[in-house]
Amino acid sequence: MSAYAVEVDNLTVKIREVVVLRDITLRIRRNTIFVLMGPSGSGKSTFLRTLNRLIDFVEGSEVRGSVRVLGQDIYEVDPYILRSKVVMVSQEPNPFPHMTIYDNVALPARLNKVARSKRELDELVRWALEKVMLWDEVKDRLRDYPHTLSGGQRQRLCLARALAAKPEILLLDEPTANIDPANTLRIEESLRNLRDEVTVIMVTHMPHQAARVADHVALLYDGTIVEEGPAREVFMNPRNDITNKFLRGVL
Repeated sequence: MSAYAVEVDNLTVKIREVVVLRDITLRIRRNTIFVLMGPSGSGKSTFLRTLNRLIDFVEGSEVRGSVRVLGQDIYEVDPYILRSKVVMVSQEPNPFPHMTIYDNVALPARLNKVARSKRELDELVRWALEKVMLWDEVKDRLRDYPHTLSGGQRQRLCLARALAAKPEILLLDEPTANIDPANTLRIEESLRNLRDEVTVIMVTHMPHQAARVADHVALLYDGTIVEEGPAREVFMNPRNDITNKFLRGVL
């Protein structure tokens, strides 16, 4: 088994003839928190969508290069199987409004047949909610609907829903961009506690957040990786002038 969760070589992505990602080469180790930093519009979300082939749904998209996830070329794997192993949480909290809190978390477990009995399903729902520090807040409200939760709680519910699918890779697209600071800190703590169970690949435009949670970081600027390495090294001794400007908040 490869030591890497993701292996990308010479990846170029065009959308309607516009180059969004240019000649990306990256290695992301298993069971780490990898954070892709960069200003808005640099191509971070496109990179995530390429990894689980959500890019397939983008009209006019063209992908060139090699992308291997969990040791397999992503275009040699059924995309539905790929997305069951590589699960994405979007920027905007999007729980299913017509399902209860319990059913929101239970649904992917049912679809992926992760739990074989009601007891296993109950245990999985509790485990996922505890992992995102939401269980104590909702354990007496599991039959309520998501609209009763705050925005930050809804985002943690979405994270719990993703975890209940038992993915091997968790993709996070600016998961705290639209929530309050208290829930942001809870999500960040949850991510640090998950690294032994899942590989986390997260994008953010906030260098301070990357510094708090990342084991390894890369800076994406104008569709190109300008610097990458262990988080401590990049933050303490950035080698690229663009990285320096981004960390100082002038990009």
